[in-house]
Amino acid sequence: MVSLFDDEKIASELKGNTLRAYWALLNSENEVIGVRELQRQLGFSSPALASYHLNKLEDLGLVVKERGDYRLVREVKVGILKQFIKLGTFMLPRYALYATMFTTLLVFFVSQLKEFSFYSVFALIFGVLGTVILWYETIRIWRQKP
Repeated sequence: MVSLFDDEKIASELKGNTLRAYWALLNSENEVIGVRELQRQLGFSSPALASYHLNKLEDLGLVVKERGDYRLVREVKVGILKQFIKLGTFMLPRYALYATMFTTLLVFFVSQLKEFSFYSVFALIFGVLGTVILWYETIRIWRQKP
């Protein structure tokens, strides 16, 4: 049983390089990663540093060590991770789905526009504003990824 205290502890501990290690594990194939692979991926100076962060994830109950590799056993959404959805091994900002939908609707609206009236200009302004805002938020969240 996962308690609220566990989530608070994970949220307070899952930051910096430990968060980067967790992110790498989320993006890895089969959600398994080795110490040397993590070291190379994150540019750590030694395997001991990679091992330290993987052991920290193990202490938090997020991974288990199996035959020298670490396997993800629990996904958590804390901090910036709340803003992402997982598609296979790729993490995508949630806003990207909305931005894509708005962009598609805007392109369709413009392609079907026959004449300009107050209502079509009004719809066009709101379509462009919505699309720009959603793409801005998508890029902003993407830049904050670990």
